[in-house]
Amino acid sequence: MTAFHFRCSRCGRGYQAGDLYTCPADGANLDVELDLDALRARLRPADLAAGAEPSLWRYLPLLPVADPGFQGTAFRSVGWTPLLSPPGLRAHSGLSQLWFKDDGRNPTASFKDRASAVVLARARETGAQVVITASTGNAGAALAGLGAAVGLPTVILAPRTAPEAKVAQLLVYGARVVLVDGTYDDAFDLSLEAARTFGWLCRNTGFNPLTAEGKKTAAFEVCEQMSPPGAARWEAPEAVFVSVGDGNIITGLHKGFRDLQALGWIERLPRLYGVQSTGSDAVCRAFVAGEEEATPVRARTVADSIAVDLPRDGRRALRAMRETGGACLAVPDEAILEAIQVLGARGALFAEPAAAAAYAGLLQAAERGLVGRDERVVVIITGSGLKDVRAACRAVGEAPVIPPDLARLREVVRDVQ
Repeated sequence: MTAFHFRCSRCGRGYQAGDLYTCPADGANLDVELDLDALRARLRPADLAAGAEPSLWRYLPLLPVADPGFQGTAFRSVGWTPLLSPPGLRAHSGLSQLWFKDDGRNPTASFKDRASAVVLARARETGAQVVITASTGNAGAALAGLGAAVGLPTVILAPRTAPEAKVAQLLVYGARVVLVDGTYDDAFDLSLEAARTFGWLCRNTGFNPLTAEGKKTAAFEVCEQMSPPGAARWEAPEAVFVSVGDGNIITGLHKGFRDLQALGWIERLPRLYGVQSTGSDAVCRAFVAGEEEATPVRARTVADSIAVDLPRDGRRALRAMRETGGACLAVPDEAILEAIQVLGARGALFAEPAAAAAYAGLLQAAERGLVGRDERVVVIITGSGLKDVRAACRAVGEAPVIPPDLARLREVVRDVQ
């Protein structure tokens, strides 16, 4: 296992690797720091690609866990999702080098599988008996599904307003699911109390420091996939767009790109753009105001995966955008729903609302001149549209119903070219 330690993202204090979640001194999020000097001396990009499995576990030397095993299971198929460049979406956006990282292809159909895989690997190392998390659906499904793959019991607390399809997925994977009559933030606080009381491992996004380590693997993949096979150094895009709720995904991407730059594998960091709904925009408000911490809002948005009153990783998310020269963008729900339809019809990408928000944000950025027409831009699709079919139906409307009559069919398809 690669050596690592923790460092507080606020006060800078360092701590030995252990069972810490947040900084004992000030309660801030902890960064995982690897021994990059040792890695730089013995590791090259080609070493990871040679004979490596098509999953995030190809980057095991750059992760703070030992090889977890479980070959032949869904646990070993997380990551290495495709990087796609649909011509229809390049034309629609006006960007000539536009790419989409489709993490809806993960085993439980979301980006959150990356974090859950690394946390569960750590849980196995430390002998944890039960893992708990609060979730609007995706993080819980990732933990439940991968927990089932490795035989580890999981408990999921979700707000009772979570989409029905997401709750069904949790139950199918055999997790102990409890719906909380409150918000995601209420479920989050209850999960922390339960973890302390029952001695369970807590996987919560923006709380467990290893979640960002799992999510950083998407940055590794983007750079490797954009580079020629066997390249001595990898290529990084000029800009990356991703939706922001708690802030942990953009934090993880930032960590991944920083690790690669520190290793000398990429020349520069891409600009990171976080996208929120105008109905859940605590991080964006803090970004515009120049603040270091996000102030809670009352979240109301169709994009349930990023509906967060208090972003638990807001400070590091703001750091990711500012340090890379990016920005935080807020888009209305109407633009998110429109993006669902455009992504599907022009790119064959079926995105849930939170994932579609990233593309809506890109379109806003392009209109504002924040990205150049010929820049290499990557949009992260964080979850499948099957996660929230009700929202998909809102985006595209209902199909007409006709009798089995050719004349009526001609009427309803006369505009088909």
